[in-house]
Amino acid sequence: MIELKSKLKRWGNSFGIVVPQKAVKDEKIKEGDEVRVLINIKKESNALTEVFGVLKGWEIDTQKFKNEMRKEEEEASKRKWRR
Repeated sequence: MIELKSKLKRWGNSFGIVVPQKAVKDEKIKEGDEVRVLINIKKESNALTEVFGVLKGWEIDTQKFKNEMRKEEEEASKRKWRR
């Protein structure tokens, strides 16, 4: 049994996957062979998209945001030196 990662592609009104050549050679299959495909579909996700995609359409003044971050950093630095 092989496990592979493949992109879903549209073929007419259907979708299909591409089996890499290495997997074909390893399993000794050729064009026209009947194969059984066991599928456990899990959409791959991009961590950055998950994090920043949530912020899509989020409107904030970037200069104001930077100023607030600098202020917080300065306050944290002052607290550190007071100890």
